Amino acid sequence: MTTQNLLVELFVEELPPKALKKLGDAFAGVLFEQLKAQGLTADASALTAFASPRRLAAHVTAVAAQAADKAVSQKLMPVAVGLDASGNATPALLKKLQALGADASAVAGLKRAPDGKAEALFYDSTVKGVTLAEGLQKAVLEAIAKLPIDKRMTYQLADGWSDVKFVRPAHGLVALHGSTVVAIEALGLKAGNSTHGHRFEAAVDPVVLKDADSYTATLQKDGAVIASFAERKAEIARQLAAAAAKVGGGVKAIEDDALLDEVTALVERPNVLVCEFEKEFLGVPQECLILTMKANQKYFPLLDAAGKLTNKFLVVSNISPSDASAVIGGNERVVRPRLADAKFFFDQDRKKTLASRVEGLGKVVYHNKLGTQGERTQRVRAIAGTIAKRLNADVAGVQRAAELAKTDLVTDMVGEFPELQGTMGRYYALNDGLGADVADAIEDHYKPRFAGDELPRGSVGLIVALADKLETLVGMFGIGNLPTGDKDPFALRRHALGVIRMLVEKDLPLGLAELVEGAQPVFGDKIQDASVALVDFIYDRLAGSLREQGYSAQEVDAVLALKPQRLGDVAKRLAAVRAFAALPEAPALAAANKRVGNILKKAEGTVEAAIKPELLQEAAEKSLAESLKTVAPKAEAAFASGDYAASLQALAALKAPVDAFFDGVMVNAEDPALRANRLGLLATLHQAMNRVADLSKLAS
Repeated sequence: MTTQNLLVELFVEELPPKALKKLGDAFAGVLFEQLKAQGLTADASALTAFASPRRLAAHVTAVAAQAADKAVSQKLMPVAVGLDASGNATPALLKKLQALGADASAVAGLKRAPDGKAEALFYDSTVKGVTLAEGLQKAVLEAIAKLPIDKRMTYQLADGWSDVKFVRPAHGLVALHGSTVVAIEALGLKAGNSTHGHRFEAAVDPVVLKDADSYTATLQKDGAVIASFAERKAEIARQLAAAAAKVGGGVKAIEDDALLDEVTALVERPNVLVCEFEKEFLGVPQECLILTMKANQKYFPLLDAAGKLTNKFLVVSNISPSDASAVIGGNERVVRPRLADAKFFFDQDRKKTLASRVEGLGKVVYHNKLGTQGERTQRVRAIAGTIAKRLNADVAGVQRAAELAKTDLVTDMVGEFPELQGTMGRYYALNDGLGADVADAIEDHYKPRFAGDELPRGSVGLIVALADKLETLVGMFGIGNLPTGDKDPFALRRHALGVIRMLVEKDLPLGLAELVEGAQPVFGDKIQDASVALVDFIYDRLAGSLREQGYSAQEVDAVLALKPQRLGDVAKRLAAVRAFAALPEAPALAAANKRVGNILKKAEGTVEAAIKPELLQEAAEKSLAESLKTVAPKAEAAFASGDYAASLQALAALKAPVDAFFDGVMVNAEDPALRANRLGLLATLHQAMNRVADLSKLAS
């Protein structure tokens, strides 16, 4: 069957830039899958997606004009329903065949085959393959329907009566199979072979496409449009680097892939220009200037070799005039008021100290059940003070930083740019002469903000960050405001991982349950006790994190089953478990440990880990008791010194006596005293084996 390449383009008004790449990939992806499902593509067919501000398109190779016919075996009904006692067709069977376009002559050719408990009749037929026009019509409508669009516009068509719904008004549809137009319709448009190029710089309009394969070249030559999102992005990156190199002095454009994607979605043929602003604005913290240039204007600030902001920036223009001075001047005029606002906010904010803003936090609602930011600040201060005492840290410095950590929320700068919370607090703290420890802590108490983010740089910041996250977790769990599915509005999963990272990576000598329980009293009667649920939640996050780091589910379950309170020990325990699992004795000991655990669970009443030597009768139980007298102290001493690997490896000597015990001793003896003593022996064994980890979790 001969095939040709296919091009489909939907020409629309400017699409949402932050969603453009996702829209382009979704449109092309669904279109391709639908064509494939209908048998119109080949195994070697390849898909190329295109997306520009005013178009979504897909190019598919090796597409057939008509799908191949295919044999279909269709179940009709049970034999007992379709045939009477004489083997003749029933009215029900004849009606079913008629619906399929067959008549009574088809009865003789029906097949019988088992279907569950009964035998059924099957009708074999050949279904004619769909034509490309039929299949593409369905594929395009499906691709449009499945676009990831939150809100669709309703707009009128040219007839003045009909209306359609789409993300933006659509004005053109192209469908070319080779050089042949495929007769399809969508959004009130009929497919053709012409599109439109750049709004201002297209050489011709409309742009007529000779065939599917000439799409990108014709659109770039006649329409001044780079259709490929990836190619435009690469071209912008190339021009940014070239423009920075032309400025000289080792400057580089700021790296921001999200900004690069957004700008790629705003232009059809990029032209990077160098602009500048007055040097006086460099007295404002560079984070403010960078943010306003990136977020509000989509500019690329230029940084010097030391990472400091320069007074030059790059603009990605959508037009390429012979004289770009007007474009450059216009962008410089636009950015100036933005930078002036930032300077004004910075100057005004520094007229008041952070300490004078503490009272203002009492007017900012944090949560209707948990009070204001002022109340929250006092809770964080109390929690931080307690942790600082436990760690012999600078209690006064920690409490001072905690008290001021949120005060920049009521500054003009953070009011305008919430992303700068913490960052501006540090600048204002230094301006107030509070010292580097407190200033750094104010900025760092939000860390880690995301996976892979750095931890707070000093002990003061670390403690305030830990207290801040604990306050959030305890408060939200205490009022029942828990994450559900993919919804986590207060980022509790991220806060839990932050707590884990600080406890683990800084190896803090703090117990997890003790931390959680210690944070609860500061809430008074605002919350219910949810410490157990919160501790479990944190262990769940830790388990997931460890599995992502490459530890097996068995290793993680073995260690976390004991809920070790000092999370800094977890990595050492995991390493010890991994080393133990490699021992030849490990499988048998793990299985025995699991068996012991099950026996103890089924025992009536509480079983104490105690042995009465005078009640030991069998040689095997005496041998196990003697081995425990030797092995248990060694394992305990190694455990106490933190040598978890040695503690577990000492248990290898128990394999032979444990095997012999289960081979030759009846645990549930009829004599209650003997039974209790043997259970006590097993409880002693269980206790000795499960100090580092629950070894039963290693049993297959």
